[in-house]
Amino acid sequence: MSSSKPPTPARPATMKSTYVTGPGTTAVLDVPTPEVGPRDALVKVRACGICGSDSFYVSLGGLPGREGHTPLGHEPAGEIVELGAEVTDLRVGDHVVVNPMAAPTGIIGSGGSTGGLSDYLLIEDAEVGRSLAVVPDHIPWEVAALNEPMAVARHAVNRTAPKPGDKIVIFGAGPIGLGAAISYMAAGAGSIVVVDVIPERLELAREIGVDDVIDSRTENVTERLVEIHGEGETRRGVRKAASDIYLDAAGAAPVFGAVTAAATHGATVGIVGVHKNPVELDLGQLLGSELTIVLSMGYPTEIFEVTRDIVANWEKYAVIVSDVIPFGDVEQALTLAATPGAADKVVVVFD
Repeated sequence: MSSSKPPTPARPATMKSTYVTGPGTTAVLDVPTPEVGPRDALVKVRACGICGSDSFYVSLGGLPGREGHTPLGHEPAGEIVELGAEVTDLRVGDHVVVNPMAAPTGIIGSGGSTGGLSDYLLIEDAEVGRSLAVVPDHIPWEVAALNEPMAVARHAVNRTAPKPGDKIVIFGAGPIGLGAAISYMAAGAGSIVVVDVIPERLELAREIGVDDVIDSRTENVTERLVEIHGEGETRRGVRKAASDIYLDAAGAAPVFGAVTAAATHGATVGIVGVHKNPVELDLGQLLGSELTIVLSMGYPTEIFEVTRDIVANWEKYAVIVSDVIPFGDVEQALTLAATPGAADKVVVVFD
């Protein structure tokens, strides 16, 4: 389709793209700007989030098969600047978010041949609803770039199968935990409580509208949950909270113990936080609780399901972005995102 917007400047022959160049090292390289095939779309990247997995790839020196030359960035949002002749459901000037899993040459920014921390990104076999989705022009670029991580959060929520009125407990007020809280709101949760050890993160949880927060450094989680959600079925003389769903978005070893201490018979426990070390489970103690434990990874169907909610509630999602850094400082942004406690959600923005 033709665009009513002003013509886009000619595509440059080369562009800047961010690569892992070795263990612990990155560089911004000059590479050829992709050529657009008949079914492709070329996106001028306007924002790209940095994920914890990016720091992992950097520490490894790249991913297998691309060691020392792994393009980074799998959370891009941008503007279409060129379309192949066979693409009919998009137009030049559309603002889009991207499904990095759909790229036929490998996952964008996660082992594939392209990365979103680049001036331009080629979307091969561009198709609305499969490889990308259009978002309204008023959504800030740094918020649109949350689409991919928020799909991870939405999948975690879906895995716990919430019902309207359920009482929810989320451990971890990082980006995934906060995104999950917003998704539980959309699902009609009756009450959402967020648990963390960092007061500033708990304030962010309050800002997006959760019902209550618990600082687990200074408060007894079970007792506070009993106060907030009521008392569940007592087990072996131990008080339990009447919370229906617990979500571990922290990936910290003490979380599961705190959950099993509080959870009443038949509660659901979801795990989306990445645990880097083994966690010991007392299955004998757990047996009688009949907890439903579900694990969550990725977003099999949620990548554009969550887009509608981001569009409708973008001001809430904007709270999740802690740092916005220009692409000219992308290497500093990667260092910031990899430094524990230095930032929550770093998004790189482009001119």
